[in-house]
Amino acid sequence: MNDIENRRLTPADKTVLAVALILPTAITWIYFIWLKDAPQVVQQVTYGVVKTIQFGLPAAWVLVVQRERPFFRRPSSWSLIVGTLFGVAVATAMFVLYYFVLNPAGLFAGPSAEVRAKVSSFGISSPVAFFLFAAFVSAIHSLLEEYYWRWFVFGQLARGCKLPIAILISSLGFAAHHVLVLSLYFGRTSPLTWLFSLAIAIGGACWAWLYHKSDSLAAPWLSHALVDAAIFAIGYQMIHS
Repeated sequence: MNDIENRRLTPADKTVLAVALILPTAITWIYFIWLKDAPQVVQQVTYGVVKTIQFGLPAAWVLVVQRERPFFRRPSSWSLIVGTLFGVAVATAMFVLYYFVLNPAGLFAGPSAEVRAKVSSFGISSPVAFFLFAAFVSAIHSLLEEYYWRWFVFGQLARGCKLPIAILISSLGFAAHHVLVLSLYFGRTSPLTWLFSLAIAIGGACWAWLYHKSDSLAAPWLSHALVDAAIFAIGYQMIHS
């Protein structure tokens, strides 16, 4: 699903792109930080509203304002293989770090308590609810993030920037809102917050490159879904340890 053309970005395009880069960080602060102690229903409704705004912006701008029509390409076999291998490699590295390095060292004791509190406040503390939410985030939300960050943000940037700059800016934007999440669990000054944020930026860069080369969201989506599934597997262990 790639509609990158030679048309240059207008000032309005650049304004919307700037908004798109900071919007996820702003809404993450709203529902994840500002409302973290709010009633469950408030958190859930707010999450639904702000996510609808975020993911509705790219489609509205491209279809209504730019008057362009995305087209879909069949993913190549090599891109799916690369995406799968990258996702499995990252997931394996996460499991090794958690089970053999970080958790035995006691570095997840505090974050585990924060995760349990957040899961409880959001109403997904039961195994069934947690599994359903994990399946939604891994399968659906990961696709929406790829559509937002790779198809729209990176795709728009690639029209006005050289490829390395477009990859860099879109990947830093992708990592920015994760900094808030990690800061809540590990603290703003913790090296783990910034180490994991850097890893997320690198992952975003790899997915942007894969999207650019394959001209399809399928491979980065598959890779992203595998990583998210691993995150929730570790999260479940943190909650029930």
